[in-house]
Amino acid sequence: MSVLDAAAAPVSDLDPYAEEFLRDPYPRQQQLREAGAVVWLSRHRLWAVTRHEEVDTVLRDPQTYCSSRGVGLADFARETPWRPPSLLLEADPPQHTAARHAITAVLGPRTVREMRQAFESRAQQLVEELVRGGSFDAIHDLAERFPLTAMSDQIGVPQDGREHLLVYGALAFQAFGPRNERTERSLREGEQAAAWVAEHTRLSELRPGGLGARIHASAVEHGFSEQHAELLVRSVLTAGIDTTVIAIGNALWLLARHPEQWAALRDDPSLARTAFEEGIRVETPIQVFCRTTTRAVQLAGVPLAEGDKLLLLLAGANRDPRRWEDPERFEIRRSASGHVGFGAGIHACVGQMIARLEGEAVLSALAARVQTLEPAGEPRRLIHNTLRALSSLPLRVVAR
Repeated sequence: MSVLDAAAAPVSDLDPYAEEFLRDPYPRQQQLREAGAVVWLSRHRLWAVTRHEEVDTVLRDPQTYCSSRGVGLADFARETPWRPPSLLLEADPPQHTAARHAITAVLGPRTVREMRQAFESRAQQLVEELVRGGSFDAIHDLAERFPLTAMSDQIGVPQDGREHLLVYGALAFQAFGPRNERTERSLREGEQAAAWVAEHTRLSELRPGGLGARIHASAVEHGFSEQHAELLVRSVLTAGIDTTVIAIGNALWLLARHPEQWAALRDDPSLARTAFEEGIRVETPIQVFCRTTTRAVQLAGVPLAEGDKLLLLLAGANRDPRRWEDPERFEIRRSASGHVGFGAGIHACVGQMIARLEGEAVLSALAARVQTLEPAGEPRRLIHNTLRALSSLPLRVVAR
């Protein structure tokens, strides 16, 4: 990356990994978005891609903007990753194509349809229990408990130790950022969780007939080794639980802060799917991801060199006024189609249909049983390199 190249684009000294940025990211994302579609971040010496059109373009062109050199700040061509790269998230075709086929052979529409009844039943049971108490922590008591039971049951991991899945997921996403104090702390605290996940994604530890065992078998049928089959199951666990927890928690936070939107959902529970989708657009769980250029190219008129790292502001793209009318407003009747909260292109989240089903099940169950939903105290924000999440969300409810 040359000084001449940087001179062709806006330059910013904003640090997207600074605590003040992470606590209140949207004004700073707007500042970068209005500075230009592609902005040079001098502190980390990489490009920020700030607007929806350009973010979507990069996500849909894996030949030019690759994932195999890492979807975080680390460049795998120059440094060794802390764990084996994901065969889905951090691979390019044809390796990625084979891995995705092995997963989608199991996680197809038929599987999702078969899971609906189990998810809806579990959501209704959990909501009934919480509504009787009148108040609860929406993160610990609902957003975490639901995927850790419903989704983990489907995958077929043992019940004892499932809390390690949340710790490991937070660590995996934390490490996409710089090697700062947050990352170092997560690596220390996540050592036991990483060992548990590695052990319990082995075929011998997975329930026969569960999704994990079926993914394992599909991977072997597609030519992957036993070790790589374990990595594919691990990828589904990492992305399929942690980010769904966050998306459910963020949706509940938005609904509690916007009583008119809660009233609309309560009066029409069929809006549960669009409410969940709009929550992902407004409070995008994965705020940023990276790509690396495979050749010299121009993006929005800015010349990029081969090997340049691009930081895609997914959350900023999802609030781009060039794409969304009144983008800061949370409106559950809005069609949020086209948001990049699940990515886009060949690397779009392979489990997004399941995540949507989980979110819909929880919000529908709440809408059926809750008259009013409101904050019962101050939420606590999780400060994380990559994720936008709450660590606590006290809510008070009145039953219908």
